[in-house]
This record gives sequence, structure tokens and C-alpha cells, in this order.
Amino acid sequence: MTKQLLGAHTSTQGGVSKAVDLAEKLGFTAMQIFTKNNNRWQANPISDKEVELYKNKISQSKIKSVLAHSSYLINLCAKDTDLRKKSLLSFIEELERCELLDIQYLNFHPGAHGGQGADEGIKIIAEAINTAIIKTKCAGCMLELTAGQGTSIGHSFEELKSIIDLVENKNRVAVCIDTAHAFAAGYDVSKKDTYETVIDDFDKIIGLPYLKYFHLNDSKKPLGSRVDRHEHIGKGFIGLDGFKLILNDKRLWGIPKVLETPKGKECLEDLENLKVLRSLIAEKGDPA
Repeated sequence: MTKQLLGAHTSTQGGVSKAVDLAEKLGFTAMQIFTKNNNRWQANPISDKEVELYKNKISQSKIKSVLAHSSYLINLCAKDTDLRKKSLLSFIEELERCELLDIQYLNFHPGAHGGQGADEGIKIIAEAINTAIIKTKCAGCMLELTAGQGTSIGHSFEELKSIIDLVENKNRVAVCIDTAHAFAAGYDVSKKDTYETVIDDFDKIIGLPYLKYFHLNDSKKPLGSRVDRHEHIGKGFIGLDGFKLILNDKRLWGIPKVLETPKGKECLEDLENLKVLRSLIAEKGDPA
């Protein structure tokens, strides 16, 4: 049996290699990390020693997939041109950090247009991605589906597709579905008939080969609320049935899935949420 790759966002306090220790302790087979402080522009370089230590630990661990999440400060289509330039430079730097660590994708929120309009924002985001790809070697740019708060771009499959269409090197672009974001944006993954429509629509509009990661989060807010609030698995408006559908969908078995649910220092909530997720996986079939 092939085990599904499950884990959670993991702290890098003390260095990126420390995240491997924590993820191993918690029994993760996938994890997401920040490669720098997510609320600061400046970042200390990752030392050669830390890079080597991280790679050695990963190679000897049960972690088969690592995703980096970008800083929350980055807004590739910011209305303010100085902020936009600063965001692009930071985005490129984070892609370079991914390449140092052999992390395949940098996940990011596409941005908020701030009144410029979605079409203009989409164009600017795609231009930024094209520039970043030219200036880096191999790390991929992973667009995260957003909840649609304010003027944020990327809360529909159509908007993500419009960005991808303008990216010149499509081999270095991918999509992450955050279940809480999707639900808040109006994609009902909570019951079978609407869930099937959501996945079919994603395939028709974007294409399932672009779907490379899931953030598994329940939603504190109702369907179509456009409010991004994560909740523990089964405790929100999506409910257990929605996650059971995702985990047992053969089309999605090979896609890593990580939690971004609230937690304390000991990460006991991650263990409980993963226990719930694993209990939803069917006994028969490929996933275990």
C-alpha cells in the first residue's frame, strides 16, 4: 500500500534543519516551512553548514515532500510601485532559498490589486513570475487559491488560469488548493455532488496536472463568505465528509497534503488533526 503524504506547516525555529527533527517526531511524511521570517523583509543567509545538515536529515527521514511558503509581506501586484519592486526582489530571494534546499516549489498568495482591477493585477503577477523564473534556476512558483478577501486575486479557478496562461515557462508553475480558502471562495467541497463539480471544474479550467499540493484546513466561516479563517478538521463548516472525499479521491492520492490549522508550541493539535484525517482514509485501495 502507498501511504498518503500528510503533515503540517512546521516551525523552523533554530534553523531549517530543526523542522525536519520536529516533523519526524510528529510522524509527518510531508511538511511546509518558511525559509525565512514570514513577517520581515530582511533574511539572514542560510549557512552552508545548515543547508548540508538539512539535506542530510531530509535524506534519512520519512519526509517525502517539502513545500516552502512565501512571506506574507509579498504582494506581486501591489498598487504602490516601491512595494511591488520590494515584493519581487523578496520573491526571487525566496525562490533562491528553495533552490539551496532542493525544495521544488515556493507557495504564495498571488496578491491584492488594491483598486487597479483584477485584469491588471493578473497581468502584473504574471510579469513578476516570468521575471522571477528568468532570474532563478529551477524552483517552481505555486499559486495558492485564495479566499477572496478584499481585492485579493486568485479566488477563482479562472483567475488562476489567467495567470498561468501568461506565464511563459509553464513547467515552473503549479497550484495549491487550500480547502478553507476554496470553501470561503464558494467552492463547496463539503458534500459529494458539489465536491465532484469542484474537482471536475478545476480539471476543465486549469488541469489536474497543475494541482501539486493541498492545504487541509476546515473553515470557521460559511460557504462563499470570502473570509479566510482556518479551523480544526471536522470542527468547521466543511466537516468530516469533505475531507473524506478528498482523501479517498483516486485522482488526488499522490498529491501531498499539509495542515495549516491552529496549534500550540507542542503541536498536539497537529497530531489530533492528522489522526482524524487518517481515520477517514478507506481501508481498501491504494492509500493507507
